[in-house]
Amino acid sequence: MANLRTSAIICSVRSHGEHGAVVRSLTPENGLVAGYVRGARSRAMRPVLIPSNIVQADYRARTEGQLASMTAELEQSRGPYLGEPLASAALDWATALTAAVLPEEHSYPQLHLALSALLDAICGAPSAKGWAAALVRYELLLLSELGFGLSLDKCVVTGGLEDLVYISPKSAAAVSSAAGRVHKTKLLPLPPFLKEPDSPDWDDIFDGLKVTGFFLNRHFFEDRRNDVMASRTVLVDRLKRVVA
Repeated sequence: MANLRTSAIICSVRSHGEHGAVVRSLTPENGLVAGYVRGARSRAMRPVLIPSNIVQADYRARTEGQLASMTAELEQSRGPYLGEPLASAALDWATALTAAVLPEEHSYPQLHLALSALLDAICGAPSAKGWAAALVRYELLLLSELGFGLSLDKCVVTGGLEDLVYISPKSAAAVSSAAGRVHKTKLLPLPPFLKEPDSPDWDDIFDGLKVTGFFLNRHFFEDRRNDVMASRTVLVDRLKRVVA
């Protein structure tokens, strides 16, 4: 990618040098793209380069493999939602996760569509219940797109299709009630909405967050600094306080 002009979702902004920043953004066709923005910390650019904002981005690089210079024009601002603690935490987590785990310049059109829809839901839904299940599904999709999908269609022990209520943390596969009875304390819950387009209650949503959080941590963050997962902990704690 030497030169590119595209719509992009800002996912992370990391200061670089005295005035600039390296900005990672998710694009529809080119996946996660990094670019250096001069003057990123200026008064004019700070409101533009907010994670979750949508921008029209121009990338220019002299050679393939070189970090491109980037300019950005604001298309849609989600800055007003940063003053709402729950929405702000959700926007921060969804974008930080995306920037942290996706390899750069690999196309993930489904993830781009899903992230865009999730961010719209966070800002537009009348309550957190309107987007919390979508967040779990986005995390599941991300795991799947990166080769760590869960197998939830049949019991990994018996091959049966009915009464699937657990997930094995070792195999990331479903386990039936009967097969998992002896070891249920070591198994993860399998809320129905992970398999079907249900409207889950809060208990199921928190079970779903427990499942995706476990596998995200195992595959991406177990051997790294936990700064990114810390933002997820903040979000889940805020959700629990709202529900309580």
